[in-house]
Amino acid sequence: MDVVKQVADLVDVVLLTKNSECVLTKCLNALYQNVPVHQLIVVDGYSTDNTLAIIKKFQQIYSNIKIIFDHGTRASARQKGIQEVQTEWFLFLDSDVVLCRNWYQKAIKCIAPQTGAVWGIEIWSTIKNPKMLKLFLIVTHKIAQIRGGTHDALIKTALVKDIQIPSKLHVFEDTYIKDHITKKGYNFITCYDPFCIHYRSNTVWTLKGSINLITESLQIGNTRLIIKLLLSYSIYTVYAVYQIFTNNRK
Repeated sequence: MDVVKQVADLVDVVLLTKNSECVLTKCLNALYQNVPVHQLIVVDGYSTDNTLAIIKKFQQIYSNIKIIFDHGTRASARQKGIQEVQTEWFLFLDSDVVLCRNWYQKAIKCIAPQTGAVWGIEIWSTIKNPKMLKLFLIVTHKIAQIRGGTHDALIKTALVKDIQIPSKLHVFEDTYIKDHITKKGYNFITCYDPFCIHYRSNTVWTLKGSINLITESLQIGNTRLIIKLLLSYSIYTVYAVYQIFTNNRK
């Protein structure tokens, strides 16, 4: 109970954006409805759509939104965000996810003395079949235990204030953060609840988009890590092909 009290106050939120207009309004509404936000730190990759206009509309309602810019990778964006965090715990949030109801209250119930981070499972918005959803959740949870995740992760700030994420990591920066936390003797907790709905970009469900994702992972990811994830990612690949086939028939 004492551990929960330590994080029951306001928390900073680091939100990565880049041309995020499609889901951003839903994302921000869910955030402010379900998390006690001390400061929303938006790290924008120089968006050219309506992303900044949407954020500025929210600034008219909430005075605790700060916008900074980064023209690098997800790694450099997360690094900048961490540097701005002031609270004891903070939340990493991606702009294409929508948090479940009571996300924060559920997350803090998972915290124990040696907890360094709590990650809520993602559910892809495209999944409608119950059997596919069950399989997807099992696979996704296993992947998170191996590589971590940052699209909705509550993190103990002191454990990452000294981190220097390699700037080349546009993917697997979440693994670097997870390993940084666990090497200090703290646990990276992966949960089925809380969760978030992940609105994946439509480009993922094209053959070119799927190949690009796989290629990027192979180029940047650690070989040993890729081997561990191979079976799990093969199921993702089968699902991507299924989505491509289904979309092409519409």
